[in-house]
Amino acid sequence: MQAIAVVSKKTEWLHSIPGIEVVEAKSYLSDPKYSELRGIRVFNLCRSYKYQSTGYYVSLLAAARGQKPLPAVSTIQDLKDQSIIRNYTEELDQLIQRGLKGLQSDEFTLSIYFGHNMASKYEKLAGQLFRLFPSPFLRVQFWKKSQRWMIRGISPIPAGEVTEEHRDFAREKTIEFFSRKRFQSRRAVPRYDMAILHNPDEDQPPSDSTALGRFQKAAEEKGFYVEFLTREDYGRLSEFDALFIRETTAVNHHTYRFARKALGEGLVVIDDPLSILRCTNKVYLAELLTRYRIRTPRTLIAHRGNLQGLEANLGFPVILKEPDSSFSQGVVKARDPESLANQAESILSKSDLFIAQEFLPTDFDWRVGILNRTPLYVCKYFMARGHWQVMNKDEAGQQDYGDVECLAVEDAPQEVVRTALRAANLIGDGLYGVDLKYSGGKAYVIEVNDNPSIDGDCEDEVLGQELYRIIMDDFLRRVQQRTEGKRSYNVEPW
Repeated sequence: MQAIAVVSKKTEWLHSIPGIEVVEAKSYLSDPKYSELRGIRVFNLCRSYKYQSTGYYVSLLAAARGQKPLPAVSTIQDLKDQSIIRNYTEELDQLIQRGLKGLQSDEFTLSIYFGHNMASKYEKLAGQLFRLFPSPFLRVQFWKKSQRWMIRGISPIPAGEVTEEHRDFAREKTIEFFSRKRFQSRRAVPRYDMAILHNPDEDQPPSDSTALGRFQKAAEEKGFYVEFLTREDYGRLSEFDALFIRETTAVNHHTYRFARKALGEGLVVIDDPLSILRCTNKVYLAELLTRYRIRTPRTLIAHRGNLQGLEANLGFPVILKEPDSSFSQGVVKARDPESLANQAESILSKSDLFIAQEFLPTDFDWRVGILNRTPLYVCKYFMARGHWQVMNKDEAGQQDYGDVECLAVEDAPQEVVRTALRAANLIGDGLYGVDLKYSGGKAYVIEVNDNPSIDGDCEDEVLGQELYRIIMDDFLRRVQQRTEGKRSYNVEPW
C-alpha cells in the first residue's frame, strides 16, 4: 500500500480508487493496523480541519506515525491564517486578476480538485493555488474590492460535500492524481521522497540540466523518488523527506524561505538555512575567517568611515565586494582613488558595509568541493581571456568563462585542501565550495560557497557519476538517521 484516502464518511462516488484504500476517519484514528504503517501517503478528505477536530487529528497523527499527510498540519494552519492567505505572491496576484477579469459579480468561488477546475480557463490559477496550499479538495472564495480581486478565504471541500455535477470531474482528477508512479509502485523502493529546487530560467544555475539529470539518476539508485520543484511549489515541502537546493541562494530570497520551511517540516536540507546565512554574506565570512586565523588576502570590512584608509592598508588595485555577491557579480576592481570612490559609493547605496581586499593576481583560482567535512573534488578555474575573474560579462550581457580543470583530491596541493577544509568546517557539515588562491606555497581563502557549482562534465570530470552517488548517499544517511530519531547533522546556533 502506498497511500490511503481518509474521509469523514464513505460516499458512493468515492468508494473505490484504483490502488488506494478509502478509510473512514474513525477507523484510521483507532485501528492499530493504520498506526503501524510507515512511509505511506495519507490524503485527508475529512469534513473539517478545525483545530482539534477529527480532520485535524488525521493529519497530526499521520505525521506522528511517520506517514505523509496531505494537507500537512502546517498547511491546515496556513489555511486559517488570513495574513498568509492575503500576502500571496505577485505571480499569483497576476493570475487572479487575469483569470477573474470580466466577471460581472463581485464574488466568485473556485472549486479545486487536486489542482484542477472544471473550467479550463481557471486551470493555471487552480494549479498555483494547489501548490501554495496543497490540499486534495479546496474551495477558494474571492471578492472584488476597488476593482481588484482578492482572496477572502480558503477551506477544504469534504468528499461528501462535492456537488453532484462536480463528482465525475473530481473522481477523474482523483484517479489521475493517484495513478502517478509515485503512488502506484509496489516495489520496496522508492523509500523516500526528494525535492530538488531549481530555476529553469536562471542564467547561471549552480547545476546545468546534465548535472540535474545525473543527480536524479543517483538519487533514484539510492531509493529516492525525485521531483523537481520551482518557487511556486513552496507549499508542497511537507510531501518530501529531503530538499536539495540547486538554485542560487540568498537570504532575502525564496531559496532561504524554502530552506527554513523544509527544516521546520523535518526534512533533511542542503543547503540548510544557517549555511545560507553564513556563506552568502561576505562581511560575516571575513570576520569568521579572521577570528579563526585562516589565511586570506589582506581584508578590511569597509564603510563610509574608513574609505580614506583603504589605499594605505591595501594599495591599488583593490577588490571591492558586495556582501551578497555571487558568480563574479557584485565584485569589482578599483585601480585608483577615483574609481575606488565611485565603486564604493555604488555599493554603499545598497549596504552599510562591504569587503575591501587586496588583489592577488593568479592565472586561476582553486575550488575545493566539500561534503560532510570530506573533500570531494578539486578544480582549477582559469581566468576569462584578458580578464581578472573567471567570468567576464561585457556590456551586451555576453558571458565569457575561463577553462576548468578538475583534479583528484590527492593530486591537489595538500595545503589548498587542508585550508579549504578548515574554512568549510566553520560553516557546518553541508555541501560547500571553497575558493582559494595559492601563491608561494600558501593558500588564501577567498570565500566559502554554500551552493557550489556542479555542472556536467566539469566538476564531475574525475569522479563522473560517482560524485552524484556520493552526494545522494549522504542524503540517504541523513534521512535514515532522522527517521531513526538520531541527529542527522549538527548546526551550531549563532
